[in-house]
Amino acid sequence: MARPLQGKRILISGAGVAGPACAYWMGRHGASVTVVEAAPALRTSGFAVDFRGPTHLSVLDRMGVLDELRALQTHGGAMTTVDEHDRVIYTLPAEWAGGDIEVHRRDLSRVFVERSAETTEYVFGDRITALTEAADGVHVDFRHGPSRTVDLVVGADGLHSGVRALAYGPEEGFVKHLGYCIAGWDMPNTLGADATPRQYNVPGRMASVAADLRDPGTAGAMAVFTAPRRQYDWQDVEAQKRVVAAALDGMGWHVPDLLAGLRDAPELYFDAISRAHVPHWTAGRTALLGDAAWGVTLGGMGVGTGVVGAYVLAGELAAAGGDHRVALPAYEQRLRSYAARWQKGANPGHFLAPSSGLGLRFRNALLSRRAAQRMLIRSTASLATAPDLPDYPAAA
Repeated sequence: MARPLQGKRILISGAGVAGPACAYWMGRHGASVTVVEAAPALRTSGFAVDFRGPTHLSVLDRMGVLDELRALQTHGGAMTTVDEHDRVIYTLPAEWAGGDIEVHRRDLSRVFVERSAETTEYVFGDRITALTEAADGVHVDFRHGPSRTVDLVVGADGLHSGVRALAYGPEEGFVKHLGYCIAGWDMPNTLGADATPRQYNVPGRMASVAADLRDPGTAGAMAVFTAPRRQYDWQDVEAQKRVVAAALDGMGWHVPDLLAGLRDAPELYFDAISRAHVPHWTAGRTALLGDAAWGVTLGGMGVGTGVVGAYVLAGELAAAGGDHRVALPAYEQRLRSYAARWQKGANPGHFLAPSSGLGLRFRNALLSRRAAQRMLIRSTASLATAPDLPDYPAAA
């Protein structure tokens, strides 16, 4: 097999999903790859993620992980909306949220890390603090580890990307807060929840709960609520718990029980629902990938698009013989319209927690209709499909 990136040094920031996927393809093409991750280990929090349509599935198949992910499926995706007395208002079918394959984000990250480990050095508990580009590469400083010089830096470190901030400027110039926050935590399944999420709304707030299919004694709770733009301490979990508890205070249904579980939850996923808009994903020897470039906190096909983007970024670099001046513009040109299909205008907060009573009633009435459900499912599958996904034979 040809190895057009032999001798190239690639540094990727972020060991979530897009980062390890990119590491896999860069390694397949012969590069020496390092992934640096701020967290001390692979994260175990977060929600289930899905893939849909032939483009997503084709890339997973080319990675050799499709069958493994099918074995890890949550078999979830259906969603039931209830009133305060737990009476069903409507149920969305599994393919609505679950696509063709739905897996837990933690499982997906683990599979990608395992697949890329043979050709990738993983460094946890560290982060990039400075980037200085020179003629022979990028000089990179780290919070803890020794400095090094690499040929290319990839920022696959999410909406709050440190690489983007260093290479392009402060987050405020690229990330728009969409007026909502989201939180998720695990707790004992004292409510007897099953694997189909049940969600309850009041205007501007939503709470849901579902059992873990592989561990029915554990339930996953989720909350979405309107919130003004503010600075959050992303490291202070207890402060985040207080924000969530205050936002849900006074809600009925099972919310008091969910908040009781929140108090003792060992981990919390918490973020502002935001959308990234970055005019250029590449600059010199630096490229942005996944949520750092085109992300929306929740919804759309962000994970699938990130995996496709990883395949294209590595493939274009290989096709250009490692010349970033040719490869990075080609990567951006090929991916930008594809990513923009679902990202443009997306605000999952409006869907999950309509801010007014009228908006909530309209959503419930619309999604109670089977015809509307079918139309929306078809449209999401179409958005996920790229008609011209390239084949990079050097990685075959």
